Amino acid sequence: MFMSMNENRINIRQANSEEFPEIGELLVKVYSSLEGFPSKEEQPEYYEMLLNIGQVTRKPCTELLVAVLDNDEVLGAVVYFSDMSYYGSGGSATKEKNASGFRLLAVDPKFRGLGVGKKIVQHCILKTIRDGNKELIIHSTEFMKIAWKMYKTLGFKRSEDLDFIQKELPVFGFRLKV
Repeated sequence: MFMSMNENRINIRQANSEEFPEIGELLVKVYSSLEGFPSKEEQPEYYEMLLNIGQVTRKPCTELLVAVLDNDEVLGAVVYFSDMSYYGSGGSATKEKNASGFRLLAVDPKFRGLGVGKKIVQHCILKTIRDGNKELIIHSTEFMKIAWKMYKTLGFKRSEDLDFIQKELPVFGFRLKV
């Protein structure tokens, strides 16, 4: 691990199929380590979906994006949707028009605090604008509150109309007008 990293060395691009297993393992590692977050035993289907994250790329308007260094070392990933009807969450988000969304943002713990998550979100904001959409929608849980500060700094606002419960887990919606 290095102590500092030049943000210019971080590239965000579409993940290739050879990276899908590594990204799936990263998602499982990150989400299973969140204190209080449902375990693999409590939500096995969820963790199975994370492990097989490459399958989301089969859906229209859906991209698995990866943050890498110049040497293609995986730093983090996210699933981006240019059409919310493919978002696949509970609640009302899939009915939103003229909106993009992202889910399952994860940064490798050894690269946290270096701007990787922020750069991924900024990339999603730019994609939303390029896709001609008017807002970017995301969801988060209490166990991911550390990311909420970053979202708010980037201009996201809580949107209670997007909240829902997933297997007894409250999920909170956020919007960013672009």
